[in-house]
Amino acid sequence: MGKGVLVTGGSRGIGSGIARCMAQDGYDVAFTYRGARQEAQALCRELEGYGVRAFYRQASLEKVEDCRKTVTWAVAELGRLDAAVCNAGVTLTYPFQDFPLEEMQTLMDLNLRGYLLTAQAAARAMISAGAPGAIVMITSVRATRAFPEDAVYGGIKAALCRAAEGMALDLARYGIRVNTVAPGYIQTRDTPEVQAFSEGFGARIPLGRAGRPEDIGQAVRFLCSSQAAYITGATLRVDGGLILPGMPEVPFGPAWGNPDYPPDREILDYRFPGE
Repeated sequence: MGKGVLVTGGSRGIGSGIARCMAQDGYDVAFTYRGARQEAQALCRELEGYGVRAFYRQASLEKVEDCRKTVTWAVAELGRLDAAVCNAGVTLTYPFQDFPLEEMQTLMDLNLRGYLLTAQAAARAMISAGAPGAIVMITSVRATRAFPEDAVYGGIKAALCRAAEGMALDLARYGIRVNTVAPGYIQTRDTPEVQAFSEGFGARIPLGRAGRPEDIGQAVRFLCSSQAAYITGATLRVDGGLILPGMPEVPFGPAWGNPDYPPDREILDYRFPGE
């Protein structure tokens, strides 16, 4: 029986990049989707092409019972759970003074409680099996760098980083490592609008391009591997250097190292359409 991993929100975007990288590393993959059933089916076939088993399940992880049922399902399908990746979430940003209560509740239920309950259920499954394991939670550079209209979303991501540190302490005795991966701007769609934005924006990132889902997948694969056996309670930032110089987020904003866009130009606005 091969290694098994659960990836929540795995049917598209960053989640699909994680699922691919884990399958390439020989993991059987169980992943969830919310509404993109056809994409889930296609990804399942793709993963099986790597010679591993793949399973998918519809889940609404803002619901308490769905978090627990998802882990139970994954263990039953995979036969073992060596790694769990909490990725399913939404991006919602508003000026703090205008943030709708219902949207705030969605972020709290899915991006915070959903992560914690899924990780808790995964940890319990690993402890019950008497086996070591790895838990990775996908956060964001927004956890460490403040952005406009980002008090709630970024605050929740910061809370997850802090929670992971405490989880790492509690679970170390069982050989379970807990880490987070903090993506920067990752292009998750290929529409002409997003592609054009990503090319312009990517040129302003120190490494010269937008991130790809597989960039996050490679980071997760490393943290779940024996190469990271002595790493726990850490955050691995994967952003091409995005937040090092400041905020080169927009085509008309500052671009460090680009003489055509000196850093004294005004930052007018920012949006991450591919996020």
